[in-house]
Amino acid sequence: MPENSATLEGYLAYLNNERNYSPLTAENYARDIRRLFSLAGATPLAALKSHHIRRYIAQLHGGGLGGRSLARVLSAWRGFFSYLMRDHGCKSNPCVGLRPPKALKTLPHALSPDEAVKLVEMPVETTMDARDKAMFELLYSSGLRLAELVGLERDTIQNSLSSQELSVTGKGRKTRIVPMGSHAVAAIRAWLAVRDQIAAAEETALFVGKNGRRITPRTVQLHLRKRGITQGIASGVHPHLLRHSFATHVLQSSGDLRAVQEMLGHASISTTQVYTHLDFQYLAKIYDSAHPRAKKKT
Repeated sequence: MPENSATLEGYLAYLNNERNYSPLTAENYARDIRRLFSLAGATPLAALKSHHIRRYIAQLHGGGLGGRSLARVLSAWRGFFSYLMRDHGCKSNPCVGLRPPKALKTLPHALSPDEAVKLVEMPVETTMDARDKAMFELLYSSGLRLAELVGLERDTIQNSLSSQELSVTGKGRKTRIVPMGSHAVAAIRAWLAVRDQIAAAEETALFVGKNGRRITPRTVQLHLRKRGITQGIASGVHPHLLRHSFATHVLQSSGDLRAVQEMLGHASISTTQVYTHLDFQYLAKIYDSAHPRAKKKT
C-alpha cells in the first residue's frame, strides 16, 4: 500500500538521521518491515493486535525462519511500532511482551590456526592477488566485520600503518581501535603500491573492484570462498569465519575475554562469551589426545 511505503521511508530516515544506524542495518529492518506489510495485507497497521503478530511469527516460523531470524524480525517490528506511536498517532505497540521461539544454540565454527595461516598466506602474482591478500590478512589480523572492511578509506589506513592500530566504525556507528599484525601491514603496503593501477581517480575506498570503485561485500565473499576451495578447506570459508577464528585464537592465547570483547566491538560481554565454549572445545580435544586416561578403553 502507498501509505505503508511512505511510512517506511520516514522510519528509515529516522533510523539513519536520529538513531545513526548503518545503511546495512536499516536495509535489514526495511526487509523485515516489508514482511509485516505483506502478512498484514489490507489490515491497517494501527488495527494490529498482539494476536495478529503471534500469528505472523508462527507463519514465518512455519515457513522455515529460525529463532534468531524471528528475534530480529520481532525487534524490527517492535521498533517500527514505537516510531508509529511517536510520530503517527498509533495507540499501542502489539509487539511488546512477545517473544520469538527459542533458537538452537549453535557455536560458530572457527578455523584451526594452521588452516587460517594456510588461507591467508597466498602467492601474489596479480594486482587482484595483492588486494585479496591484504583483505584476508586484515580480516584475520583484526577481526573486522565484512561491512567494516569494505567501508575502510585509503587515507585512514595510510595513517594507521606506522602505529599498527586501526580506527574502525562498527555497528551503531560506534568507533573502536583494533590492532593490525605485521603480516597485515605488509600486505596492505603491497596493495597500496599497486592500488592506483585500477582505482578510479576520485575513489577514496581502500579496497576497490575491477571497475575501480569501492569493492562490494559480495565480491569479498566470492573471492574468499574461492581461496578456501583452492586451499582444500572443507568448511565453506566466509568473512565472518575469519572473525570467529581471530577471536578464538586470541582467546586461546591470552584468556582475556574483555580484550576480545573490545576488539570485536561487542556491546555486551555475553556476546563474546560464546568463544569461551569454542576455547573449551579446543582444550578438550588436546586433553583427549594427550591424557593417558582421557578416554575409556573398551
